[in-house]
Amino acid sequence: MQLVFATNNDNKLREVQALIPAHIKLLSLKDIGCFEDIPETQNTIEGNAIQKATYVKQHYGYNCFADDTGLEVDALHGAPGVYSARYAGEQRNADDNTNKLLTELSRKENRNAHFKTVIALHLKNKQHTFTGICKGEITTTKKGKKGFGYDPVFQPRGYSQTFAEMDLSLKNSIGHRGKAIKLLVDFLNL
Repeated sequence: MQLVFATNNDNKLREVQALIPAHIKLLSLKDIGCFEDIPETQNTIEGNAIQKATYVKQHYGYNCFADDTGLEVDALHGAPGVYSARYAGEQRNADDNTNKLLTELSRKENRNAHFKTVIALHLKNKQHTFTGICKGEITTTKKGKKGFGYDPVFQPRGYSQTFAEMDLSLKNSIGHRGKAIKLLVDFLNL
């Protein structure tokens, strides 16, 4: 089986490649010659994942899956949510986003948050979605050099390390994207 993972994010691609079984050949957008920015204009995480997977299927004809992930913070009424990648502006800078988040939470006691990943799969002209959630809290400072995005400030519930301090295998086993990918893989193995 061959599937396109609709991402240009090399970090996401590495995470997912580590979780996909060897009998599934994973292609990137570069592999299929897709170099344009795929629209993400929906107002939900689910909507963006579906939009990206549909775009690749319609324009390139491949069986495809796409994900969208958001960090939802309780004290910010679910923000940054669907706007997580561009929370501090259209430049999509992870440091700017994280710094803005820490500033907005600086006077908040409730630091509970969760990461949510939705994967949309287009396979044999049918659409399926899979959701993974990882609950935790936002730390007061950045910790760790691994990972990407908000990983240096997200500490999963039950752990003393942020995602950015964890090995990829641990992060994948407890994290939102790993949970969603596991549901995808279980579905593909049926």
